[in-house]
Amino acid sequence: LLHGDTLCTLDTDYQAFRQQVRNPYWQTQFLAYPLSQRRLLAQQARTQSQAYTRTSALDILEVTPTAVIDALTTHSVYRLIHGHTHRPAIHQLSVNGQLAYRYVVSDWFQDEVKIMSCIPNACQLIPLELLPLYLL
Repeated sequence: LLHGDTLCTLDTDYQAFRQQVRNPYWQTQFLAYPLSQRRLLAQQARTQSQAYTRTSALDILEVTPTAVIDALTTHSVYRLIHGHTHRPAIHQLSVNGQLAYRYVVSDWFQDEVKIMSCIPNACQLIPLELLPLYLL
């Protein structure tokens, strides 16, 4: 289970941003600003990110197959659950000759929200409106 942003290796602008904001020195500097200023900066960053996403080629914003296979083999797993791309789907792939799965969860703000349900040997995406009310 991971966020999924590290799998988008072709999006070099985002990877540079990710490296910057995870730097402890940068975080200390950012947190020194008043909350109102941090909120304003966060909103500006969100607006820029949305504009960037709208104008970028889809292949840059998608995960790269080599990054997915590297993540699966590094951790010796055959199931990977992530978000970030917000394109809900279940992808089958082969890793070292064995069947593997990549599950992509949806964005909570889109029209059709799907919930990931997993048991030991499988996962499925269930549209929120199909879940019984007692589970919500």
